[in-house]
Amino acid sequence: MSDASDGTIAHTGDRAGPAPAHPPATTAVLAAHRDGGHRPEPQRSPYRSMPDAERSALWRRRLHEAEAGLTRYLVSRGDEVQLADWFALQAEIFADLPDPATAPAAEWQRVFFRGQALMERFLVARYGEQVLADWARSNAEVHREVEPDLGRGAADPIHRIARQAELYGSDYEFDEDEPPGADRAALTITHCAIWDYREKARRGGVRLTLASPCTYCTEALSANIRAKGYRPAHRLRSGPTGHGCRWEAARPDQQTDETRES
Repeated sequence: MSDASDGTIAHTGDRAGPAPAHPPATTAVLAAHRDGGHRPEPQRSPYRSMPDAERSALWRRRLHEAEAGLTRYLVSRGDEVQLADWFALQAEIFADLPDPATAPAAEWQRVFFRGQALMERFLVARYGEQVLADWARSNAEVHREVEPDLGRGAADPIHRIARQAELYGSDYEFDEDEPPGADRAALTITHCAIWDYREKARRGGVRLTLASPCTYCTEALSANIRAKGYRPAHRLRSGPTGHGCRWEAARPDQQTDETRES
């Protein structure tokens, strides 16, 4: 898939639940440089047209990272896990798997969301919410091995965040003035559709463990960026477009613009 970009804020698909109203993406009119040239247009995601098979594959990879990471974390604790409970959880996670050859990506999304909810509940019930950061770091060790390095440096983990945002139909944009590069890359999610999916799931009877998806998500994305050898920074945001966040990845010797906010 090409990484060429072609516009401003990306938005895909219908949102899965009610969301704060916000205006559609538009192409900005940009001021000319003093030399008569024009600033480049803001980058629209190249993943708007991600094929359904590729979306399914990314949902499966994310599920693998989470489940393998949880297995790794439980082993690392060194205490005795109730194996019957653990096997029952795995059976629930992998119940009624879709056909990988024919099922649409929405089916793999359903499996991932169910598995994530089950694993969060399993961990928090036994060890408390504070262990989610440890689980995220364990998942990131799996991520380090299974997420390909495409030679773009700091842009690689930021593009992975963009692809995940695309799976949910979030609105997001790359930096206008400084496109993702090898030393530093940044992405702003202007509307996080994970919140929409959570509310839809809640209305459908899914029991959610965390009050906010940011509790785990920020730990997981930060750990993934570190696992790839870059320094993460993020800032949560909210406003007329709903919940969102801004992410940066930089080489350890590079400055980042963001500071972490809880």
